[in-house]
Amino acid sequence: MKRHYLKALIISASLILTSLGISFADDHKRGGTLIASMGSNPRHLNPAVQSGIATGFPGSQLFATPIRYDNNWEPQPYLAESWEITDGGKTVRLNLVKDAVFHDGVPIKSSDVKFSLETIQKNHPFKTMFGPVIAVETPDEHTAILKLSQPHPALMLAMSSQLMSIIPEHVYGDGQDPATHPQNSKNVVGSGPFKLVEFKSGEHVILERFDDFFIKGRPYLDKMVIKIVTDPAARTIALENGELDFYAFENVARNVVRLKKNDKLEVTSKGYAAIGPIDWLAFNTKRGKTADVNVRKAIAYAIDRKFILKAIMLGVAEEARTGIHPGSPLYDPNVETYEINIEKANQILDDAGYKKGDDGMRFGLTVDFGWPPLRPNAEYTKAALKRIGIDITVRPSADFPTWARTVSNHEFDLTWDTVFNWGDPVIGVHRTYQSSNIKKGVIWSNTQQYTNPKVDAILEKAGKEIDPEKRKALYSEFQKIIVDDLPVYWTNTLPYHTIYNKKVGDPPLGIWATSSPMDMTYIKK
Repeated sequence: MKRHYLKALIISASLILTSLGISFADDHKRGGTLIASMGSNPRHLNPAVQSGIATGFPGSQLFATPIRYDNNWEPQPYLAESWEITDGGKTVRLNLVKDAVFHDGVPIKSSDVKFSLETIQKNHPFKTMFGPVIAVETPDEHTAILKLSQPHPALMLAMSSQLMSIIPEHVYGDGQDPATHPQNSKNVVGSGPFKLVEFKSGEHVILERFDDFFIKGRPYLDKMVIKIVTDPAARTIALENGELDFYAFENVARNVVRLKKNDKLEVTSKGYAAIGPIDWLAFNTKRGKTADVNVRKAIAYAIDRKFILKAIMLGVAEEARTGIHPGSPLYDPNVETYEINIEKANQILDDAGYKKGDDGMRFGLTVDFGWPPLRPNAEYTKAALKRIGIDITVRPSADFPTWARTVSNHEFDLTWDTVFNWGDPVIGVHRTYQSSNIKKGVIWSNTQQYTNPKVDAILEKAGKEIDPEKRKALYSEFQKIIVDDLPVYWTNTLPYHTIYNKKVGDPPLGIWATSSPMDMTYIKK
């Protein structure tokens, strides 16, 4: 993605502090407790075997990764103090920090890196992250050498954030299933800046400073209390009255607008470029009327993206024109935008032979939605498509699993959804458009059943290309094709915002938000 894919890199351990842009001004004070919140209950705290931002927030504090990223999408040292990429990108040598220990005092060794990566390969749902890694060699305790079957441009991002948590082999190698291991939630032995005090499901996660963290002098905070508050209104009130200091991933537009008016709070959309959340209307491309690209294009011309941005998202979200997030260096906005054009939409349907009946309707379709905040989008779709003679039935699901079953089994016409890019297209974009990923019963696979051999070929090539300019050109071509084929109509980024009290210094506003370590966050005195 960046120049680190072009040649072998060796980064000095001294960069651990300086290259992250860390300020050592007097206002970086040690001590204090951060009262934070998250909006959903994590199943457990081990990101090595579980995706999702609920696990990622506490998990990124409990477990370190080999690499971390700065705000400019550049990899920086973390548990790996330096690295070297050779053999045309098929060999990656990680040189680990030599004095790093787990929370129980056991040294972190290269064998733990090998064990962690293999555990992730077997258990994590993002199979493409480390798909090309065929072996991990450990010539000594502080060197891990990743061997790949092909160059893998997503590898550096996959070794950061919550995606490659280093877990202890002496704990998880005891024969129990890592996915259900009891120490995923209790007596967690991590490698990160904070250690677990208590995880009480549905209530809180309490963390405290790990004094033997391998970056000396950090973390700054004594403690983090992460309250689990699922009610957005209650969370908003708590932020306003000072009961909460910090909350990330706020996506309720009216709450963002409301909190921006509070002069004690900072409200920012910075920090979510790698998370890459996009709202979209997905089509079943193999069943019924939506199998016809003409129908899909007519629907796109009838959906007013600007209305969604202004009236539903209240101006706090960003336009998204393709399946790659606008915050990504690989995003190409120079595509067909399907500006609202009811006359053109009607003409497309007329020309395709879908004539209106006496009631003014051509045919009926259903629209589902994956998350309660997307209900307004679904209701708007019903009103918008009535103008072109499509009778929409909005189908609420009883709960998320019900919706996931419906969509993953391809039993839908249209569905609104929010899907993440997860940093690199290989990790979070390819899965939606590759024909090889049409997997019945698997949500967030190619549930649209979209098939285009040219797209398959481009993604196959882009997934191996390490030259950033060539890669960008490939993804530009890819975006133009899918915008023309329209397996999905993309409307906007999810309006994720971070809200924090102004007494909080250096909150996590990099590309991974709270799916990154908060060892630099502090309380101003």
